[in-house]
Amino acid sequence: MPHDTSLTVSIDTTSLEADLVALVGSRLCHDLISPLGAIGNGVELLSMSGMAASPEVQLISEAVAAANARIKFFRIAFGQASADQRLGTPEILSVLDEMSRGGRLKYHWLAAGDHPRRLVKLVFLGLLCLEPALPWGGEVVIREEGGEWRLLAETKRTKPDAELWSRLSGSLVTVSPAQVQFALLPREAGHQGRRISWDVAETSAQILF
Repeated sequence: MPHDTSLTVSIDTTSLEADLVALVGSRLCHDLISPLGAIGNGVELLSMSGMAASPEVQLISEAVAAANARIKFFRIAFGQASADQRLGTPEILSVLDEMSRGGRLKYHWLAAGDHPRRLVKLVFLGLLCLEPALPWGGEVVIREEGGEWRLLAETKRTKPDAELWSRLSGSLVTVSPAQVQFALLPREAGHQGRRISWDVAETSAQILF
């Protein structure tokens, strides 16, 4: 009787998809940083020529600064993060300060020391989830106590969307490209052995893990 020599290989497709998402995120951010830097250099040359005061140059300068801040933030939130990579407080504060500058939301990082990049990735995905609930701006405090992270946003008025937020609790509601963080946050939390809890009230919103 012939022996069955075939080999069945089990592949964790969820982890593979997550890795591919992170690789795509890293690639896009990497490729966009260089041209944005070139535009920034061009704006500096225009400034040196005496054109810095013109509204056109100021508009370009502000747009480039905002795009650079967003790309740096996205690189951490959506990019690849290996288990041994760490981010120090100065680098994290720099990214959040640039995001706060000129934006509707102000971020306050109150977690001391450096942290695994994968954990900061989880925090940044959480911050992106808070954004839709805060269309009129607000203050966001990021705090870590005893290994638990709390992202607390306070504002004059929130814009709740219970169906969208239910994605963080395991629902399979469809998300748009602008809402992809609601699909990625619980998946990333699961990979890190963490459980997401959340609450959106009239003047506040928070995410814990």
